[in-house]
Amino acid sequence: MDSKLVGMTLEEKEDYSKEIIREAHRKFGGDVGVAFSGGKDSTTLLHLVRTIFNGNIPWKIFTLDTGAEFAEIKRFMEELAREWAFDIIVLRNDKIADTTALQQDKAECCYQRKVIPVNKAIVDYSLKALMTAVRWDEQAARANEQFFAPKEMPPHIRVQPILHFREIDVWSYIKKHSIPYCELYKKGYRSIDCEPCTNPFGRAGMERGGRDPGKEQVMERLREAGYF
Repeated sequence: MDSKLVGMTLEEKEDYSKEIIREAHRKFGGDVGVAFSGGKDSTTLLHLVRTIFNGNIPWKIFTLDTGAEFAEIKRFMEELAREWAFDIIVLRNDKIADTTALQQDKAECCYQRKVIPVNKAIVDYSLKALMTAVRWDEQAARANEQFFAPKEMPPHIRVQPILHFREIDVWSYIKKHSIPYCELYKKGYRSIDCEPCTNPFGRAGMERGGRDPGKEQVMERLREAGYF
């Protein structure tokens, strides 16, 4: 984590993020995928991309279908895709069944339902880079991430333009630009994952305090395998 970047004004952070996005375009052209979860962070990232490219998004946009998403998230993503005129490529692992046993092993569940389809998409779509909306302050396993991070499984570059944003910066950006966001945030949720692994969480405590603690404890291992 770079404290100098974290301490920037919101406008400075926006400019820095935009330069990261432009650099990704210069380096990788159209061979970039953008991860979109319907959450506040990835919505902010999409808006930054659209701002640079005159309302367009020059890359493929991917979302994960784990079979356990909130209906509100699905509805929001569909509405935003219509409003902002982009297509969403849905990734899923069709080789697994929706079994309770798998859900009880948080690490294996995330690996099967998230990591495997993402890694497959990187290969299938010949992506040189995958752009995500992770942030330094969101989770300890992300605190040492880089804006351009080489990954080996499979080989690609993970581009992370809003690493230096804090939670309050994301909401300030959303308010400043009047960006739509999922209604779950108005119901006490601060960080949203699959429905069985997410609970409302108030203002006090960690941002991801509503996430399943079992998954949070194995986050480093999941990220080594390719998780965001």
